[in-house]
Amino acid sequence: MKFCVAIDGPAAAGKGTISRAVAAHFGFAHLDTGLLYRAVGMKGGDPTQAACTLCAEDLARPDLRSLAAGEAASRVAVLPDVRAALVAFQRDFAAREGGAVLDGRDIGTVICPGAEVKLFVTASAECRAERRWRETGEGSLAEVLEQVRARDARDMGRADAPLRPAEDAITLDTTTLSIDEAVDKALVIIRARLG
Repeated sequence: MKFCVAIDGPAAAGKGTISRAVAAHFGFAHLDTGLLYRAVGMKGGDPTQAACTLCAEDLARPDLRSLAAGEAASRVAVLPDVRAALVAFQRDFAAREGGAVLDGRDIGTVICPGAEVKLFVTASAECRAERRWRETGEGSLAEVLEQVRARDARDMGRADAPLRPAEDAITLDTTTLSIDEAVDKALVIIRARLG
C-alpha cells in the first residue's frame, strides 16, 4: 500500500514530533526533510555539491538540531539548485510501499502535491521560540524569537517553494495543545482518510 502523509509548517510548530508519532502509530516510514537541508548547510563548501553528494552519515550528525544548523538550513533552502537536488530523494521516499510521512516546509505544495493527507502544523512565533529555546538551551529567549521571525520571513518569502499551506491542507494550530492532544488530532484526520 502506498499512502503519503505530508506535514508542513514553520520551525518548532511541532510537525516533527507529530510526524514521528504518526509514522510510529501507523507503521509508516518517516523522513524529516529539514534534516536534509540542515545536513547540506552544515557540510560547508558548495551547497549544490553538498546536496548532490548527501549520504546517510551526513544525516546522522549530532549537531543537526542546533540553532546553527537551523540557520544554515534556511540559508541553503533558498537556493534553487539545492532544492532541485533534494526533490527526487524526497519523492522516492514518499512513493515507497507501506506508507510514508514526510515533514518539512513544501511537502504538500511541491514535493507531494498528491499526498493522501496534508497537514499544516503551526503555532504562534512566541510559542515556537519558547519551545526551540527550551529544546536547544542556546541563546536568550529574545534572541531565539528574533531568529524564529527571521527564519519565517526567509521561508515564507523565498521565490522557490515558499512556506505556505497547500490549498487542501488541514491546519493544526498547536499553540495551546499538549503534544498528546496535537498527535491525537492528527491521528483522527489520518484515520478518516485511511477509511
